[in-house]
Amino acid sequence: MALDRLDALENRIRDLVKLVQELKRKNASVEEELKVARQRLAEKDDSNRRWEQERVDIKFRIEKVLSDIEVLECFEERKEVALD
Repeated sequence: MALDRLDALENRIRDLVKLVQELKRKNASVEEELKVARQRLAEKDDSNRRWEQERVDIKFRIEKVLSDIEVLECFEERKEVALD
């Protein structure tokens, strides 16, 4: 009877060892997936920062051109007034 209990305990321990090994493998796999996902996220963040900076630069250039156009319009209006 004691041997039966010992065999049952040994089987349970063996099953637990297998389970722990399987969980360790799965954990390693999930950690690798997480690492890859974090790398992709970092790349996307960098890309988003570049796009945002480019957007700001384009906005500044457009505002500068619009300002230059306004200056030209003012010169044209002065010429018209001077000719009258």
